Amino acid sequence: MIHIKNSQRKITIEIDLLKKDLETILSALNYADFDISVLITTNKTIRTYNRDYRNKDKATDILSFPYHPELITGKRIKVREEEDKNLGDLIISAEYVVKDAEELKVPFPQRMKRLLVHGVCHLLNYDHIEDADWRRMRAKEAFLLKKIGYTYPL
Repeated sequence: MIHIKNSQRKITIEIDLLKKDLETILSALNYADFDISVLITTNKTIRTYNRDYRNKDKATDILSFPYHPELITGKRIKVREEEDKNLGDLIISAEYVVKDAEELKVPFPQRMKRLLVHGVCHLLNYDHIEDADWRRMRAKEAFLLKKIGYTYPL
């Protein structure tokens, strides 16, 4: 099940579109029957999460909290019981995304698509710290972005 909660009120969010994109992403990954939660919030709230969980006292665009942090990148989640069908949680600051979209000169909905894919990849333990990891993650992102109609450069 896909659960999206919009706790901010300044920026209009097309929840149905986000849900459709997530359905397509999960289907492309063969995780269509898995759960994922998305909280869309403010810079203030995401800053608190970033400080408390990453020791970075600043706002950011997206945070990913994987349910399977031990998952090996590129490997399939092994479902032993029903609760294993959980990818994790994403937290997105709509305010930050607006700022990013303006700086990158892309429409807000396209920036949201980009971040959804990026966040889901992190939930599956893809990372971009080392060059090889970055290339592997970018390839997975490019594959998923194509599935949801993303038309801007990575």
